[in-house]
Amino acid sequence: MSEPCDGPEPGPGAGEGQGRGQRDVPRFILGCEDDEQGMGQMEAGMKNKMYREEDMEDDEDESPPERQIVVGICAMTKKSKSKPMTQILERLCKFDYITVVIFPEEVILEEPVEKWPLCDCLISFHSKGFPLDKAVEYAKLRNPLLINDLNMQYFIQDRREVYRILREEGIDLPRYAVLNRDPDNPEECNLVEGEDHVEVNGEVFPKPFVEKPVCAEDHNVYIYYPTSAGGGSQRLFRKIGSRSSVYSPESSVRKTGSYIYEEFMPTDGTDVKVYTVGPDYAHAEARKSPALDGKVERDSEGKEIRYPVMLTSMEKLVARKVCLAFKQTVCGFDLLRANGHSFVCDVNGFSFVKNSMKYYDDCAKVLGNMVMRELAPQFHIPWSIPMEAEDIPIVPTTSGTMMELRCVIAIIRHGDRTPKQKMKMEVRHPLFFELFEKYGGYKSGKLKLKKPKQLQEVLDIARLLLVELGQHNDCEIEEKKSKLEQLKTVLEMYGHFSGINRKVQLTYLRNGQPKASSEEEDSKRDGPSLLLVLKWGGELTPAGRVQAEELGRAFRCMYPGGQGDYAGFPGCGLLRLHSTYRHDLKIYASDEGRVQMTAAAFAKGLLALEGELTPILVQMVKSANMNGLLDSDSDSLTDCQQKVKARLHEIMQKDQEFTDDDYEKLAPTSSPSLVNSMKVIQNPVKTCDKVYALIQSLTSQIRKRLEDPKSADLQLYHSETLELMLQRWSKLERDFRMKNGRYDISKIPDIYDCIKYDSQHNASLGLEDTLELFRLSRALADIVIPQEYGISKAEKLDIAQAYCVPLMKKIQLDLRRTHEDEAVNKLHPLYSRGVMSPGRHVRTRLYFTSESHVHSLLSIFRYGGLLDEKKDWQWKQAMDYLSAVTELNYMTQIVIMLYEDNDKEPSSEERFHVELHFSPGVKGCEDEENVPLGFGFRPASSENQDKKPNQGSLEDLSQDQPDQALLLSEPINIQRRSPMIRNRKTGSMEVLSETSPTQSSKGSTSHRLFPSCSRQSPEIKPASGLGFEGCSMVPSIFPLETLHNSLSLKQVDEFLNTVCESSSEAHAKTMKVLSSLFDSQSQTSLYSPQQPLSSSGSETSLRPPSQPLWHGSIPSSAVSSAGPSSPITESSGLNFSFSE
Repeated sequence: MSEPCDGPEPGPGAGEGQGRGQRDVPRFILGCEDDEQGMGQMEAGMKNKMYREEDMEDDEDESPPERQIVVGICAMTKKSKSKPMTQILERLCKFDYITVVIFPEEVILEEPVEKWPLCDCLISFHSKGFPLDKAVEYAKLRNPLLINDLNMQYFIQDRREVYRILREEGIDLPRYAVLNRDPDNPEECNLVEGEDHVEVNGEVFPKPFVEKPVCAEDHNVYIYYPTSAGGGSQRLFRKIGSRSSVYSPESSVRKTGSYIYEEFMPTDGTDVKVYTVGPDYAHAEARKSPALDGKVERDSEGKEIRYPVMLTSMEKLVARKVCLAFKQTVCGFDLLRANGHSFVCDVNGFSFVKNSMKYYDDCAKVLGNMVMRELAPQFHIPWSIPMEAEDIPIVPTTSGTMMELRCVIAIIRHGDRTPKQKMKMEVRHPLFFELFEKYGGYKSGKLKLKKPKQLQEVLDIARLLLVELGQHNDCEIEEKKSKLEQLKTVLEMYGHFSGINRKVQLTYLRNGQPKASSEEEDSKRDGPSLLLVLKWGGELTPAGRVQAEELGRAFRCMYPGGQGDYAGFPGCGLLRLHSTYRHDLKIYASDEGRVQMTAAAFAKGLLALEGELTPILVQMVKSANMNGLLDSDSDSLTDCQQKVKARLHEIMQKDQEFTDDDYEKLAPTSSPSLVNSMKVIQNPVKTCDKVYALIQSLTSQIRKRLEDPKSADLQLYHSETLELMLQRWSKLERDFRMKNGRYDISKIPDIYDCIKYDSQHNASLGLEDTLELFRLSRALADIVIPQEYGISKAEKLDIAQAYCVPLMKKIQLDLRRTHEDEAVNKLHPLYSRGVMSPGRHVRTRLYFTSESHVHSLLSIFRYGGLLDEKKDWQWKQAMDYLSAVTELNYMTQIVIMLYEDNDKEPSSEERFHVELHFSPGVKGCEDEENVPLGFGFRPASSENQDKKPNQGSLEDLSQDQPDQALLLSEPINIQRRSPMIRNRKTGSMEVLSETSPTQSSKGSTSHRLFPSCSRQSPEIKPASGLGFEGCSMVPSIFPLETLHNSLSLKQVDEFLNTVCESSSEAHAKTMKVLSSLFDSQSQTSLYSPQQPLSSSGSETSLRPPSQPLWHGSIPSSAVSSAGPSSPITESSGLNFSFSE
């Protein structure tokens, strides 16, 4: 295949002076066909005698000046008659001395240049099918003033040249390398492809990376994703209807053609398009990145939705450089905002903004003035550039006691997963030691293998050893056959490795392994060995994805807003905030696959995205083990945890009913959930006996099923087989009862995990006694799980701090940094009507993690001394509610919301106000009867509105049909109110108790914030139960309950300080995390507002310390910053369709 772009061939006449005025003004050009454009109707030479700023004397109206300046438009009809061009030319004609002539397409294509119309100033640009050579010839012949330089348009058609010019100008680009292939023998090229990277000319690009054809007319840009995120690639193309990209499972790069490879920039899912008109004017708008889900957002008129954006001063400089370097007065280019920098990734040459009346006015004015400035003197036309009044910055004011939502922080546990499983074996074969050495295991004595290539090597060793074992029983191979077989089965399980669902850990044991669980027979040899631990399972199930996405959707309702087109749609305020760059969103996840996928699914629901999770994961979720922020090294338990486990085992091993003394020991906090479980159990050993017997009965039932040919190859949930289910249970049966006849208490959580999974997803098997097993193992788990995080308050705190201090520090920073609002991507203030203080942001930080972090964080809030429950009865009620909660299930949420009261003095303690909310996550199988009732979701926003009952805490919506998810006939008041209306800080509790004295003591289901469409209120199941893969139901999620709604920021900040400081060894660990997180900036800078922190995420600020916020630095009138946007963008431009 021949290359469309063999590098630039300068057109005829290149290099010679191109037209008069060459000396004093840079000339400019363009390429690249732009989006579909409506064909405007416009006659050549349209002339409009209309006003001009400095009108000549009236009598001159009849006798026009001797000579008109002719502006010629030489481009393909599709471009020259497009709507933006028509709109701009109509306005250009309002200059008295300017006449516009449009060259007909047939003339351009068929006539020689000598026969083309004459003009003084030429606007000409390349698009598909345009004869650029002829245009260059014409310019040489007639020497008009060029608005866009023509020779440079050859360069713009080749991405290699574009990048070369950008680099020479010192403009930031993504790191890239060019791969040139000879079309005749494509094999010869400097490309080495690895599983998760490519190497081009010796430069390595790890996935995710971008592959762009060198020809700028070819829009088939591919993005390749790493296997850890699910692999595959996203294929971008020119918009076709409502799609701009599609996900493909193909993971290997294209083998023919020449490409540029560049690193993928982690933006927050939006691209910025910049349109210059001369070096001093730039209009910018954001649109959803085509790589995110490939769905083009369109408004009610079918136009792609875009939002005007403010450029930072650095970006304005870039716009100026691009405009001058490519000599294109009218020029479009793309910016990626990532990690606090802006990178140019594409220059398109001539292109206009669509549907912005303001841009049309500005563009015509700038072009007209430019033409007059250059040509008026030669034509002896009196002309002076009109001076304009500077645009006055609008400073929004707030009236009434409004409180503005400034920050939402949520810590969320991952969704429903398959049971986690692990197998340990001691290995001594030299091959294992070689592998251990190869990946640097001796440095720390530990090794984690997750990459497909590494797992493949482990599998190869296992296969090899099994073959040798089969040939001759040699004592050399000590690895037990059954274990090797299990290792092989698990590694072969899915027919491919996607690093997310399995890992192998190797630990060096100097003197072999101490005897542990029932599985090990006595080891016969001394000397060093390796402990191999294989972990698998624990993947997010389809139900888990649905839960996360539903919760994401529900979460939108916490944000105020939703004016105009959004009114009455709960949760649209957030979509509007986000798409207008006023939502500063970061999503963090620990490095476990299930946690990352939960985060991606949540983001999908939160931002109304569509399609595959992989692209969303790569763009939206910041991960890479955040140095202990969300990951815990479960292997390294603290001493305190070891002691607690030992005590727990001791109490649970007594073959007698619990005595008062045991209650004292096990439940010193006397929490109802614990006490109730202990009452169910009575005698722990007898209960374990029952559980053991039930597991035996279960495994024998499964074996019977396996013998029955009818059910032998039944497909269970999430493509598990009966065979695998049996392995899962018989392993538990073996491990639970140890050789000495005692029970291994640490297996209780696993038993509960498995039965919970099977009774939800595989209930269709109809196995007997599963409910009894569920009930008993649940009671045991309700004691063991929470108590593993400490029995007494002191222990709970101690263990919690070991897990959580880095996260607490990060939360503290999130809260502090909110009121030091940096210049993150700002929305253009004049376009943001109906939004309180458009220069401001809502900051959202979401942390997805596993059970340990959620338990620990809750312990810190409960026992760290945030409030004294004797003095604060709202807190006391919250504590009672929490101690009645039995388990922190999947999708448990802890939510912290920060509000600002603009009426209070900036220094006043009352200015910032914090609320704490909590939900125990997904409902269990039989939760309905014994659910502890909280007091509903009472954000301060819903307080005291005329003392109406249930204001803002929507009534129990069970009478509403769940399917009408988003068509609530009654728009929800709280959503429509501008962020917050409140007069007093006193709690809404009084309001509740006034309206429902009968129920308030018990709490009542009618105080729920979320409408049924989002979080189902208790009686509502998700629409039609969402049957999944045949049978499984997706359980709904408990609504948020408010723990406290009138804390001051100072209280919370001091509390976090105390908690973090009090743990010394954890403190050292934190400092390590923070220093890596914030690029070694000194800790003191956390407190100085002028010095925004630069973290390793993309929370950097581009604003130099001295520069004020937007209203102090409105750009000069030349920069697109005045006047309302077109009526279209204002009213119907913001249509979001909700198809459920």
